[in-house]
Amino acid sequence: MTSLSATIQDVFNEPGCGKNQAKSEKERKKGCTKQLQPGAAAGGCAFDGAKIALQPITDVAHLVHGPIACEGNSWDNRGAYSSGSTLYRTGFTTDITENDIVFGGEKHLFKAIREVIEKYDPPAVFVYQTCVPAMIGDDIEAVCKAAAAKFSKPVVPIQSPGFVGPKNLGNKLAGEALLRHVIGTEEPPFTTPYDINIIGEYNLAGELWQVKPLLDELGIRILSCISGDAKYREVAWSHRARAAMMVCSKAMINVARKMEERYGIPFFEGSFYGIGDMSDSLREIARLLIERGADPELMDRTEAVIAREEARAWAGIAPFKPRLTGKKVLLITGGVKSWSVVAALQEAGMEIAGTSVKKSTKEDKEKIKALMGDDAHMIDDLTPREMYRKLKSAEADIMLSGGRSQFVALKAAMPWLDINQERHYAYAGYQGMVALVREIDKALSNPIWEQVRQPAPWETLGDDWRARALSLDPDEAAAVRAEGPRLQAVA
Repeated sequence: MTSLSATIQDVFNEPGCGKNQAKSEKERKKGCTKQLQPGAAAGGCAFDGAKIALQPITDVAHLVHGPIACEGNSWDNRGAYSSGSTLYRTGFTTDITENDIVFGGEKHLFKAIREVIEKYDPPAVFVYQTCVPAMIGDDIEAVCKAAAAKFSKPVVPIQSPGFVGPKNLGNKLAGEALLRHVIGTEEPPFTTPYDINIIGEYNLAGELWQVKPLLDELGIRILSCISGDAKYREVAWSHRARAAMMVCSKAMINVARKMEERYGIPFFEGSFYGIGDMSDSLREIARLLIERGADPELMDRTEAVIAREEARAWAGIAPFKPRLTGKKVLLITGGVKSWSVVAALQEAGMEIAGTSVKKSTKEDKEKIKALMGDDAHMIDDLTPREMYRKLKSAEADIMLSGGRSQFVALKAAMPWLDINQERHYAYAGYQGMVALVREIDKALSNPIWEQVRQPAPWETLGDDWRARALSLDPDEAAAVRAEGPRLQAVA
């Protein structure tokens, strides 16, 4: 069994996954996911999943070994912000050619690593395997090992060719690369009893910065965020944290579980979306740290901060709540947002017309049922046609989804708000909840929707509009007559 095959099998047998725990040994060996077919990687392949999971490590050079289209399709497709280095936003690729496919691309890769190090001197280089070099047998692990010895710098192979599975598997393969090559390789300058890791948080639209000031106020230090606004060395010494919080629907459950096994770091799964979930997460962080030796007075400070921030958040939501109460939301997302955003919307008085659970775990679905009751409208796979029907027939007043679904809402002439990785507003934390409610209110109350739903003049008046044009002054009539044929052609 090859190294990659062994890693994939290990990920499939993940004991921390509740879905896996319910399977027989034979079923676990079949894996947790349906394998992709060539050309059917809609929704993201394993390479895409690994790249978006690790690219928010801001000072690393992320080098894609493969055709240039792989880097083009994956570059900057998450709005992960950085407070320091911007090297992560530079796209590096070997751009292999037909000659590399025939004669092998290992020398080409080594030269690319050398060029990146000489020009940019990053603390580390991450090398991503893609489909083509994997199929021709390029050994990126051997190349990375030789380059690391030659240049005295970490060169980390990320074994995640797209054909091995979907994006979620790529997230886990990225985590395995960190566990194998990065985590535990350096020591922090100092540690405190208040050090935590946040795993599976990518600082989309700067959401981590909505939470960090509150932790700073409590004296809690984020030793490492894997991987939002992270630096290589922070990830390398993350094994010295006292506790960890896991976000993002267990995309990196293997990282959290193995760090608990190897380094004794307890973890819990929480959410920064919604007022109640944010408060619960702060309490759980404080509880774990107290169990690990922090001052018990930390919990009193935490409750004081929670009381203050909840009051501020509710005061910020109050002006919008009368207009939003009873509004129906169609939530097309997945993972942690399938339940955490549900809680946030319910807090603002809105109703959930349906929430997709295509990428959600069994635990996610149980949390949705706990929030919405037995009549929870969970949707496994909603087709664009069904989305359009729900919006057009007014089963929902607004749709929250990723960018790929926005055109369905626009065709139905219904409001839409971006809630996925491309979003431009931070919705995490207490004030993030206020921002989410404000943006939903802006989308619903935008006068453009009333205008686009009005029938065009030629649809209601027929040929009468020509007669009306004759009653206008000469200049206006000429403009209407000139516009008429074009409008009729469009209609």
